[in-house]
Amino acid sequence: MNIIVLPLVSSSSQQHVKSIDSIADKKDGIHKVSHKLMFEIRLHGFLLWASIGFLMPVGILAIRMSNRQECGTRLKILFYVHVVSQILSLLISTAGAVMSVKNFNNSFNNHHQRLGLALYGIIWLQALIGVLRPCRGSKGRSGWFFAHWLLGTAISILGIINIYTGLRAYHEKTSRSIKPWTIVLTAEISLIAFVYLFQDKWLYIQKQGLILGDESVTPKQQDSSSTEKQKESSSEKC
Repeated sequence: MNIIVLPLVSSSSQQHVKSIDSIADKKDGIHKVSHKLMFEIRLHGFLLWASIGFLMPVGILAIRMSNRQECGTRLKILFYVHVVSQILSLLISTAGAVMSVKNFNNSFNNHHQRLGLALYGIIWLQALIGVLRPCRGSKGRSGWFFAHWLLGTAISILGIINIYTGLRAYHEKTSRSIKPWTIVLTAEISLIAFVYLFQDKWLYIQKQGLILGDESVTPKQQDSSSTEKQKESSSEKC
């Protein structure tokens, strides 16, 4: 009986040791990342943040500010800021995508890689729609504007989510702390959202007489001045 039992005990112990070694190797693989791979991961994250987390919001704020401009040099400047920032965002995000395909293991078994793939497709579709912009007053202008706005909103939301999932993937890969980067990103997004929403309220505040140049003007004074201007213009026409 001892001759039969001993091989069984020794084989089971060997399997247990192998399983422990494999688990230890996996844990070591999480912490051991080469300097080259670490640099590529950080560069990939910086490119995607610069594209989706900075340049795209700048372009969105610029085109939103241009909606209050009827014509003139300022309108052209804001429009070109929007166009240039979106083109740079497209090129940088494409560079980040090529870098991820070339250097990383793209098994698409996590949310970050799947969402990133969908995001790249939507970004290029948005660029194509932007190139095919119809003229103002044409029949397809309203449909084009809705599609352009809808895709831009989707890219902004999915891009922010993907940056957070990318930080999480970076933590799982390297076991490095991502708390400072998460705080900075959240503060930046909050500031952009505040500026975006405040643009609509700024004109309303001016109309209420709270802020209008350096002097405070009440709504009654503003109405009286507008009526006086109308009278002056009518008298000039006569």
